[in-house]
Amino acid sequence: MARDFNTKGPGADEWLTPPNITKALGPFDLDPCSPGDRRPRDTAARHYALPDDGLTLPWSGRVWLNPPYGRETFKWLERLAGHGSGLALIFARTETAGFHRWVWQQADSVLFLKGRLKFYRVDGTRGQNANAPSCLVSYTEFDTTMLEISNLPGQLVRLGQLREVPPCA
Repeated sequence: MARDFNTKGPGADEWLTPPNITKALGPFDLDPCSPGDRRPRDTAARHYALPDDGLTLPWSGRVWLNPPYGRETFKWLERLAGHGSGLALIFARTETAGFHRWVWQQADSVLFLKGRLKFYRVDGTRGQNANAPSCLVSYTEFDTTMLEISNLPGQLVRLGQLREVPPCA
């Protein structure tokens, strides 16, 4: 569940995945970042929501992860990388240390989505364009295949052939 800390009111900082994305990529077994009973639709067979701590509760099966955005994002990606099955929707902040550690060095592939997403509010209404471009991160060949056949617009990058370049002396 993306977070936007510039809004006010109960649930105003919870931004949900556009339904066409999870429909194109599902089904999923677990959404550990769900808004709970306030969600307008299911994203997985099981959901963890506050006050549950989806980051520390047991994960099983294929995970749909739209984590809290900001400093917390990469704790969730670390967990998904360790779990190994599922997809994450995050901002494409490719320059950050967390992206280097948990995406460039760990993921199987990344689908850089074309354009800016319009996330949804908990009440089911669509918001304005997101603050940054988004990407979908896969940690398995199966999830990469799901990205390939999803027909979601964007560019898929397989990461197996990438290598880190050491800094200049």
